[in-house]
Amino acid sequence: MKNTERFIENIEITKLHPFEGNPYKVRDDADMESLEESISEQGIAMPLLVRPLENAEGEYEIISGHRRLFAARRLGLKEVPVIVYDISREDAIVMLVDSNLFREHVLPSEKAFAYKMKLEAMNRQGYRSDLTSTQVGSKFRTNEMVGEQNSESREQIRRYIRLTQLIGELLILVDEGKIAFTPAVELSFLTEQEQRTLLEHVVLNDCTPSLSQANRMKKLSQEGKLTSEEIQKIMSEEKANQREMFKVPVAKIEKYVPKGSRKQLEDFVLKACEYYAKHLIKQKERER
Repeated sequence: MKNTERFIENIEITKLHPFEGNPYKVRDDADMESLEESISEQGIAMPLLVRPLENAEGEYEIISGHRRLFAARRLGLKEVPVIVYDISREDAIVMLVDSNLFREHVLPSEKAFAYKMKLEAMNRQGYRSDLTSTQVGSKFRTNEMVGEQNSESREQIRRYIRLTQLIGELLILVDEGKIAFTPAVELSFLTEQEQRTLLEHVVLNDCTPSLSQANRMKKLSQEGKLTSEEIQKIMSEEKANQREMFKVPVAKIEKYVPKGSRKQLEDFVLKACEYYAKHLIKQKERER
């Protein structure tokens, strides 16, 4: 990395480009609205970090500040403050990943691809990497360095990177919290076709695999025995937390119940059912 003096300068938005392969999504959500409001009132307090684009004079690639650029565009700004780093793409990747990992809301998929991207960049810089071997090497492995720099264990880094082997539709379910992280890691060992078959059952039956089910599917897959029939058999099992479930959309009952937490809502509905059950008993007694 070159040791040159850096200073803040204003650059036209049209000359700034998203980082190629950026693993972090720019979401148009409540946080974005707050950011827009802040920029509208106080301007951009923290300059964007950029690097010159190769073979494109006067054009820059954003390292950090994609959300600020999005908000600035929405607000109609023509220029934004930046700090230019004349660094290699590998150094820029490490900076990009590290500057975003400690945001308040980082999706599992974002972490997965960010760690993978950083690991590959560090490998190209000459660090040693071995994600599969458990032997202790004489050099500090790249994934151990990534883990230490980001407060994660070597094994946790490996597990996150495994998520990049999931098909997009299953990875979305992980981001939405519908598939837990640990079962998702085990499912990543299934072939693409096996994952697509699993997805069909998930969508059809509105259920997701437990860790036990994911482990069994992984084992059968490694043995070459995970057929569509086996997936259906495993996914049709009744799980303890799904027994005798009765779902009613909140919208259908919200006009009858007071506002409160989910627990308060459940208590109210149960008491209402208890009250109605007693009413039916009394009605039957009067009809005798």
